[in-house]
Amino acid sequence: MDLLPNVWNHEYWLPPGVTWRDMEVLEESACPRPRDLLLALPLAVAFIALRSLSDRFVAPFLGRCVGLQDRTIQAASPSSQLESFYRHQTRQPSQSEIDLLMGQCDKTQRQIETWFRLRRNQDRPSRSKRFQEASWRFFFYLIAFLAGLATLIDRSWFWDQRECWRGYPQQPVERVHFWYYQLELGFYLSLLLCVSVDVKRKDFKEQVIHHIATIFLLGFSYCSNYVRIGTLVMLLHDSSDFILESGKMFNYGAGWKKTCNTMFVIFAAVFLVTRLVVFPSIIIHTTLVLSLEVFEPFAGYYFFNFLLMVLQGLHVFWAMLILRMAYKFLFFGKLDKDERSDEESDPEEEKNVKGHGEEQDECCWEKSKDALNAKLKTLTNNCVLNNLTNHRAASKLRKAR
Repeated sequence: MDLLPNVWNHEYWLPPGVTWRDMEVLEESACPRPRDLLLALPLAVAFIALRSLSDRFVAPFLGRCVGLQDRTIQAASPSSQLESFYRHQTRQPSQSEIDLLMGQCDKTQRQIETWFRLRRNQDRPSRSKRFQEASWRFFFYLIAFLAGLATLIDRSWFWDQRECWRGYPQQPVERVHFWYYQLELGFYLSLLLCVSVDVKRKDFKEQVIHHIATIFLLGFSYCSNYVRIGTLVMLLHDSSDFILESGKMFNYGAGWKKTCNTMFVIFAAVFLVTRLVVFPSIIIHTTLVLSLEVFEPFAGYYFFNFLLMVLQGLHVFWAMLILRMAYKFLFFGKLDKDERSDEESDPEEEKNVKGHGEEQDECCWEKSKDALNAKLKTLTNNCVLNNLTNHRAASKLRKAR
């Protein structure tokens, strides 16, 4: 209990020489207070409710517009033993486990492998579900970016980042930026609350870390009145996220491959410029270097910059995946998968690829067999012709004698 009062010690949240009492010079409506963050909880619930409405009414309409069609998935044959093993043991049995199941179910190894592959495919999220997630995030990120840009483009700190610290920390928070913060915080809380029911993707852990770091970043920056630099961070991230989600929407539709590839190129360019150039050179430089022109380092200064570094590390991770996609797109001329965040964590794709490989092997074998038969036929014909020729030559020789 003795530790609780120390959590709000001004030495952790404010620069040296500044106390919470000094913040009272601001009007009550313009002063950031920690209890204001409680508003994000009902906003997160409201976002979840809006998302359910969007999934039910908006996403199906948009899906029909882009020609969305769910793939027909072949169901695995009923088997109580395999189903029990699938649910309670593992979805990826090892070779020894397959050998054990062969004795229990009286099935061949190939039948068991096929059953598990089909069963995993049944649990895969449909295209409709992934389209619903992409459309919901697209609308929020697009609206948030446009609203943020409209409220920041005429502010002094948008063009001159030194203005982020002029008069800090006694800087009044405008009402529009108060709601900008609350809505962004409520949205990321809703994403974190829904992470267990959303599609598990390849970068699931990185996404969870990103949501947690963003929530801490928004909450701490609001309490410490880092609002000006915080608004720039939010705007920078929203600038590329809505492009990514729009590309996913077109990717799930039928006949929109060229549009999807175009959106990917635009997203990759915006992401790489904003996250690998603008973010470290302007945002992090502003918080690490320019802020020290106004105050001395304190606990909040280190914590805030640490969170920014975590985000930058995630930016580098995602940039590597995007560059891999760009390499495939430029040198192979097609965009197969979303390396950044639209790859399910289950290895069905590997099984499917293996299945396609087996089909290709069979096709190659058929071609090889046909070629071999043709060669044998040609060889046989040649042998027959040679025999006939030799026979005729021998007859002529006997006649000549």
